[in-house]
Amino acid sequence: MIAKISSGKDTAGLIRYLYGPGRANEHTDPHLVASWDGFAPDPGRTDNATATATATATRKLLAADLDLHLKQARRLGRAPKQHVWHCSIRAAPEDRTLSDAEWATIARRIVAATGIAPDGDPDGCRWAAVRHADDHIHIAATKVRGDLRPARHWNDYLTADKELATIEKEYGLQQVRRGDHTAAKRPTRAEQEKARRSGHATTARERLRATARTAVSVATSTEEFLGILTATDKVLVETQRFPSGDLRGYKLALKGDTNAAGEPIWYSGSKLAPDLSLPKIKQRLEGTAPQPRTGRDRPSPWHQAITAAERIPQLLDQADDEAAQAHLAAFGEALDALPLLAPQNLRPQLRQAASAFERATRSRIQAEHHHARALRSAVRSMLREPAPKDGAALAMLLDAALLVALAATRWHHLRHHDQQATAAQQTHLHLQAAYDQAATAPLAALAHRKPSAPTLERFTTLIHETAPAHARQILDDPGWHALATALADAETTGHQSAMLLQQAADQRTLDDARSPARTLTWRIHRLTQRTGPSHRALVAKARSTAQRLNAPVHEAAAIRPPQSPRAPQR
Repeated sequence: MIAKISSGKDTAGLIRYLYGPGRANEHTDPHLVASWDGFAPDPGRTDNATATATATATRKLLAADLDLHLKQARRLGRAPKQHVWHCSIRAAPEDRTLSDAEWATIARRIVAATGIAPDGDPDGCRWAAVRHADDHIHIAATKVRGDLRPARHWNDYLTADKELATIEKEYGLQQVRRGDHTAAKRPTRAEQEKARRSGHATTARERLRATARTAVSVATSTEEFLGILTATDKVLVETQRFPSGDLRGYKLALKGDTNAAGEPIWYSGSKLAPDLSLPKIKQRLEGTAPQPRTGRDRPSPWHQAITAAERIPQLLDQADDEAAQAHLAAFGEALDALPLLAPQNLRPQLRQAASAFERATRSRIQAEHHHARALRSAVRSMLREPAPKDGAALAMLLDAALLVALAATRWHHLRHHDQQATAAQQTHLHLQAAYDQAATAPLAALAHRKPSAPTLERFTTLIHETAPAHARQILDDPGWHALATALADAETTGHQSAMLLQQAADQRTLDDARSPARTLTWRIHRLTQRTGPSHRALVAKARSTAQRLNAPVHEAAAIRPPQSPRAPQR
């Protein structure tokens, strides 16, 4: 069950709406199910022959009865400006149809829990519960008590939500995943209808939110963030500054999205999402900058981003909550940026993944963003350099991202962040679809160059020795030949396949990987991007090890770089 609470100043208008046909004639059989004293007039059901006239008069009578204490408070100058309390309670689509008596009990529990009419309080506010559909009711109340004091209904949404969670369990209803009030504001019905009329699948608020999040993922400062938005087509930007000239805030509007007066409809950053307010953006961008160029040996920013992403699951298990939340926020920014770097055919799935994970980037835990500078800086460097053409880097990053999404699901679930856990699960589905497309070509290219049968046999033995728990799954995987090719390529560049495979397997457990063979392929591919050790380096390392162990140096120095296996002679 979900409650929606609002305030107003027209009791009669609300009653007319509740007993009227509705905006789309969706109201059927509107009638009273409960009231403050059980004797309130019901405009919905009357046996009088002049039903229409009687219903109109009864609606006025019900509104007047609800406003009785309000009128008395007005004479004393103590009436609140927004005196109407309106709470709608909707059951889940999967729930059974509740009876009028059950809805009446639920209404009484809600007005008691929220402080509108506490149990046993003779001076509680006047209220009435109206049902005009099978799946929901509306509670209308005036926020003036019998003693003419204002109602004590602080945190009414939280208390109503908590009571509804208890009701769901007691009545055997669908238990709704509840949030922690850090979610972005949902679009209103009016915004949705306006978007539908204009031919858009999403509302102006949602489109601006996505645009702002993408700009944050690219920018290195607040000024650059605003510059990117200003240069964006169809987006209006307005800033507010202190007398000193320092930036105070910003707001955005879509060109062409106007109100009845023809003025742009503006949204401040905090109205788009809690983490898009200017102070929150400043916190995230502090110390964030592209990696400086240091020469030919500088690691690829793609590999730096992959390394940072691969560490996130382990960090979620080990780091404190504030650092873990920072890594999830940085990962969300990486997903926001990925559509800018991916081929056209992958962008729809990646945008959906970024949109889904947006909910998983926030919770009541305050992120300490300095912990996640490495990933942020790497992503911004990726955006400033040409993307690799073979698609392997993108596939590797998506492979790492799949494990992050699973780890994020577990992390949020353990902390009872139900909405965030669901969002991370949805993200995993979209990332899996994108990965399956991105990995096809580079894996096929590797598998096409599979090594000879003797080499495959040698690598098979190596797999059993290095990853015995996953050996059968790896060897039966369609990606096995691609993994074997990656190992053979590594040997030709001077790497020891046994050590390399062990290092790849030890980086992170393979239990979460849907395809351990593919995961190991990408890890080995990334590890071998580094220059392979020379023979002189291997001999020096062996000599140092032999000296520590007091072993004969000439025995340790006999190590040779592995040679590519020769084809069998005919």
